[in-house]
Amino acid sequence: MTATAGLVAVGLSMAACSTGGTGSRDEGAAATRDVAAAAPTPSPSADGDLRSAERVDPIELLKADPKIEERFKTDLKPCVADAYPVDASYGNLTNATAPDVVVNVMTCGDAVGIGTYVYRRQSDKYENVFMAEDAAVYATIDRGELVVTKQVYAKGDPVAYPSGEDVITYRWSGNRFTQHDWVHNDYSRAVGDGEVVEPAPSEPPAN
Repeated sequence: MTATAGLVAVGLSMAACSTGGTGSRDEGAAATRDVAAAAPTPSPSADGDLRSAERVDPIELLKADPKIEERFKTDLKPCVADAYPVDASYGNLTNATAPDVVVNVMTCGDAVGIGTYVYRRQSDKYENVFMAEDAAVYATIDRGELVVTKQVYAKGDPVAYPSGEDVITYRWSGNRFTQHDWVHNDYSRAVGDGEVVEPAPSEPPAN
């Protein structure tokens, strides 16, 4: 028993030496802290690749936009309290000195898009450089490209079940957006518990 205890003591002593005295778990954590401390802190580059997303008030942008009709501005009201049905996204679309702002306006009841706008910082103000005021339209930023999705409704389609969608990709070229890609998707007619929704047949064109 004395010999066995001695061997155990020697083994523990050697293990302590090989792991710095606190064991392999602590050693791993220490290595992680060293790497984290050595990692450089990101900083904006000279060409402005990293931009801080300075927040703007999308409602103020819309209200001050001379390209938007006054009737649309009048109809733009909060759904509840001061919560407007407006989404705002920030990103690099036009290589401006500040992040571009994509604003989507929706309906309060069913959150269907009714307008999408892109604002670019010019000097000390934002300028409207893209707009689409269509039913069921919504825009996003995807790796420097503007992706606009438009729901397609056939005659008789319920609002919740469009027949398909158009996905249009735009790229900034010179001083405006140009269409780069277009994809159309047809949706399945099977909804809910297997019910098949068919649009009402369209009337033949008049002779």
